[in-house]
Amino acid sequence: MALFGLGKKGKTVGLDIGSGLLKLAVIDHAGEPELSKVAVAPVLPDAIVEGEIMDPGVVADAIKGVLDSAGIKQKRVVVAVGGRDVIVKKIQVDRMKASDAYEVVRWEAQQHVPFDIEGVELDFQILDPDGEGVQMEVLLVAAKRELVANKLALLEEAGLEASIVDVDAFALHNAFEVNYPDAMHGVAALINIGNEVTNVNLLQDGVPLLARDISLGTKKIREDLQREHGLSADEAEKLVQGFERTDQLDAYVQTRAEEIAVGVERAAAFLQSASREAGSVQKVYCCGGGARIPGLTQTLEDRLRVSVEAANPMQRLRVAEGAFDGFNVDEVGPLLMLSVGLALRRPN
Repeated sequence: MALFGLGKKGKTVGLDIGSGLLKLAVIDHAGEPELSKVAVAPVLPDAIVEGEIMDPGVVADAIKGVLDSAGIKQKRVVVAVGGRDVIVKKIQVDRMKASDAYEVVRWEAQQHVPFDIEGVELDFQILDPDGEGVQMEVLLVAAKRELVANKLALLEEAGLEASIVDVDAFALHNAFEVNYPDAMHGVAALINIGNEVTNVNLLQDGVPLLARDISLGTKKIREDLQREHGLSADEAEKLVQGFERTDQLDAYVQTRAEEIAVGVERAAAFLQSASREAGSVQKVYCCGGGARIPGLTQTLEDRLRVSVEAANPMQRLRVAEGAFDGFNVDEVGPLLMLSVGLALRRPN
């Protein structure tokens, strides 16, 4: 599992395996990172439920299909894990060399990780390597080994292998840092609104310190519209992914935005209780398919009383001519923050 470090050479394929869509991004690292190809393809309903792969065969076939459609022959890809079985936590340990820290961090992890330590993959990053204090700050990451094994098995069934298994929060941070360097000061929230799950990620001075998941995504808003107004799935989808606010949609956006806002507030309160240095959230950025829902960012802004902006994974990233062949940039762009972040990695 890898935490930090962006790509420098060659091409990297980032594959975001979502419950509603597969999103693929290819970054060419020959010079300045450049987005050279994107692809998006649907996953059959209920093949993936809240991140759990229910039908590996169906998902593997979809992965093969999205790579074929993009003309990608490369068999090594970068993927991510996330959800409740991944823990991200800042801890303090006695200052020492990074080469000596693993066993100490592993012991400390037993005090902070609510899983059997023998069944997890651990990684860490020293946040203040040049500090002079007797203790140093370490960002600890732990993921259940079963979660990683299932992702690797899925790729194997699709004829692929993982060059890196990343963490959702860090991959999102990678793309965010490249595109929004000014947000690397103070406390910012990056909200990734997916099909079934919304990820709330808090960054302090550019370091991702807290990740929380809310069981809410665009699917619930579509279901609200279908249930209350008798709309078909296609009709609800057109409203959710449209470009204009409507009275029909606004009521449900208001309800679901309230749930997201509460999640942000709770995460921020937890961060402040855990760190005396943490301030209040200064700005919120939204990505994922939900960022496109008409009126959602404005409703969140009104509720949270801080600036809320739809984040663009190509805000400062170079994009090659033809990268979006066959796709509408305005429709697909907001979906790509995670896959772009994965593709910004340079595999060893």
